[in-house]
Amino acid sequence: MNAKRRQKQRVKQPAVLDLPVVKNEQYEMEIVGLTHDGQGVGHVKGFTLFVQQALPGEQVFVKVMKLKKKYGYARLMKRLTDSPNRVAPPCDIYDRCGGCQLQHLSDEGQLAMKHKLVADNMEKIGKLHVKVLPVIGMQEPWHYRNKAAVPMGIEEGKVVAGFYAKSSHRIVDMDRCLIQHPSNDDVIRIVKHTAQELGISTYDEEAHQGLLRHVMVRTAYETKEVMVVLVTNGSELPHQAEWVRRIREQVPQVKSICHNINTRRTNVIMGTETRLLWGNEVIFDTIGDVKFAISARSFYQVNPVQTEVLYGKALEYAQLTGEETVIDAYCGIGTISLFLAQKAKQVYGVEIVPEAIEDARKNAELNGMTNVSFEVGPAEEVIPAWKEQGIVADVMVVDPPRKGCDPALLQTMIEMKPKRIVYVSCDSATLARDLRVLEDGGFEVKQVQPVDMFPHTSHVECCSLLVRKD
Repeated sequence: MNAKRRQKQRVKQPAVLDLPVVKNEQYEMEIVGLTHDGQGVGHVKGFTLFVQQALPGEQVFVKVMKLKKKYGYARLMKRLTDSPNRVAPPCDIYDRCGGCQLQHLSDEGQLAMKHKLVADNMEKIGKLHVKVLPVIGMQEPWHYRNKAAVPMGIEEGKVVAGFYAKSSHRIVDMDRCLIQHPSNDDVIRIVKHTAQELGISTYDEEAHQGLLRHVMVRTAYETKEVMVVLVTNGSELPHQAEWVRRIREQVPQVKSICHNINTRRTNVIMGTETRLLWGNEVIFDTIGDVKFAISARSFYQVNPVQTEVLYGKALEYAQLTGEETVIDAYCGIGTISLFLAQKAKQVYGVEIVPEAIEDARKNAELNGMTNVSFEVGPAEEVIPAWKEQGIVADVMVVDPPRKGCDPALLQTMIEMKPKRIVYVSCDSATLARDLRVLEDGGFEVKQVQPVDMFPHTSHVECCSLLVRKD
């Protein structure tokens, strides 16, 4: 036996799963629940299958597409019965686009699903018996997103732009998005047509070639000012003057046109260098009575209407009388800090991103607020240093990224012993995990208020109040 044949024999063959269902076979099943990302859940012969766009209570016919040891994924072939919460999705690319997950579920059904998600996470992950209030929804849950960041590509010789298809990096071309501000749609169409007519190449992420990677658009809710950012895989943008002319001519409300350079092989949208092509480096918007300057790389909540609701709830939970010292960890560009500074004696914000702190300081100056200060660094290092300087918080506020709080920060909060903690979260699973730690550290979770910041998607924001037990 030669070496090549022996090597071939040693190649490990994939294990054959002994399962009650078979790939590519079709089965009838009942949908009994929804996952955190809006997929229907059902069982065939005791085996769990996840099905896109299927709703609880529906009897469906499905085709098994992918199998794991304990669960699988199936495609909805036919609905034998319909849920009373089922509605016709108004978007004509909803069945292909991955931007939304719940357009087939009524507004009431979406709020109920999100409430159950939060409540289940509190109980199952946090082991918490806490009051989860009804989700605060929107009166008009469409066209709410003030920011669009979409990849650019080429399809049959035509420049395309849109969100990725579900579970893929294939761009679904779109001319309008029902959850985006209409100005964002206008800019994306202009950028597509301009790139096509000027012969600008688009980025191929597999080959790491091509120039135009993304277009990012922000539209301010109150001022209606628009910012356009062209993200390229290269330091030069051909026909800069023509880009500026066309965008300004067709979008009169544009105030800022930027060029961001991202030459890394990465899924991160923005690079570290941003050049101003025309106009101002920032656009302005307001939340309540607070004005904000928003730069190309600023983090700013995408739903301004619900942001005011969310921050209003944070302010209510903080119970400020004008005598409190507040510490805002993960303060970003100072959105929550400045909201709280309207009622607090002093607010201290900390954020690890230097550019965000620079924006926060400018926003404080913009609003004439002198009772707020910001510092760059990890919160779990800066806050203990503040404590040594005699800065002790009556109230602590956190609004961490999806992964939740750093464990060291949770310990710092426990040691700081504020009277109240307001925890704002975009992921109820990591929120429940962190609340458990804080409960064990001497705090009591009083209530959790979910806010529907992202209608027609599976995401939900939460604001939680904790009080010190002693």
